[in-house]
Amino acid sequence: MSSTHADRVLAHLAQLAASGLDVRAFADAALGLLARAVPFGSACMATADPATGILTGTTKWGELTHASDTDWARFEYQVPDVYDFRDVARRPGLVTSLRAETAEHPERSARFAQYLRPVWGFEDELRAALRAEDGTVWGYLALYRADPAPFSLGEQQFVSAAGPFLAVGLRAGLLVAASADAALSAPVVLVIDAEGVVSQASPGAEELAADLGAGPLAGPLLPVALRSLIDVARTTRDHAQTVVPRTRLRTRSGQWLVAHAAPLRSRDGTGSDVVVTIEEARPPEIVPLVVAAFGLTPREQDVVRLVLQGLGTAQIAAALHLSAYTVQDHLKVVFDKAGVRSRRELTARIFYDQYAPRMGGRLAPTGWFAQDTRLG
Repeated sequence: MSSTHADRVLAHLAQLAASGLDVRAFADAALGLLARAVPFGSACMATADPATGILTGTTKWGELTHASDTDWARFEYQVPDVYDFRDVARRPGLVTSLRAETAEHPERSARFAQYLRPVWGFEDELRAALRAEDGTVWGYLALYRADPAPFSLGEQQFVSAAGPFLAVGLRAGLLVAASADAALSAPVVLVIDAEGVVSQASPGAEELAADLGAGPLAGPLLPVALRSLIDVARTTRDHAQTVVPRTRLRTRSGQWLVAHAAPLRSRDGTGSDVVVTIEEARPPEIVPLVVAAFGLTPREQDVVRLVLQGLGTAQIAAALHLSAYTVQDHLKVVFDKAGVRSRRELTARIFYDQYAPRMGGRLAPTGWFAQDTRLG
């Protein structure tokens, strides 16, 4: 591949990233452009949660299908291997290949020996983390070859150069989807009167209340957490406090939400109604919410947040200014509370509990899954 041809493909990728396509259309077009510079038979471009680096959706190319996604996830998040996507995000150039990682002995990789070769007939894999200029990883790329020719260093370098354009395209695609589906992702708003009854509600409130385990909105049977929040809001009004109280909720379907409550005042300064706004918990809140379900302390939550990003003990210790022994002690407690025996089991449990059920759904501009249609 000549440098002129490579530059031309990169220029086309830059234009494509700014073209306003949604994620799937962008991924399809981008893979077509990549194939002009780096030959491959099959590929997968995936979006990732910027908070954890865990996959949130995929676009397949060539022979790849979704038929064995469960097996793929098991090898990615449960089975120990020479590297995974989050490891790639810390490699020089954010790119690597299977044969380079295994010194031309791909059978050392469990994913290759038990999945990529027997299921798909692949002989090499090139992986890249797609990081934008702000340092945020918005997705990953995997290219596959069934012929024995490995991905060359030059091809890896080209994909590394293409990575920022692919990241920008994925990020822009999330914004396009959010604009198109804005009506489906609006917060739910409730107005509560002096008797604790919902006097007004926005569309989707009935469905949301049911998912929270509440009774009909015509009655006073709101969830305990919301009733407590409303009482706190009334207290803030009585004491002229300006801080809006908030709480975190989890629906029966497994979605994390954040609720805010504030007293309403009339022009003369009186009033007894309270307005409650309920919206999706954003990625910076998702990680602590997930691990909080295990009853972890704030420090244990910090450790888990870094484990989910794929960091090792020494890296976690440096990031949190702890000793490696202290990190290991925290991990032992975390494993016990979560009912797992290793970091991989912990990551797998969170993946299957929080990510897998939502895969295939819409994504918000934050990179986390967009709100369910029940919320708007």
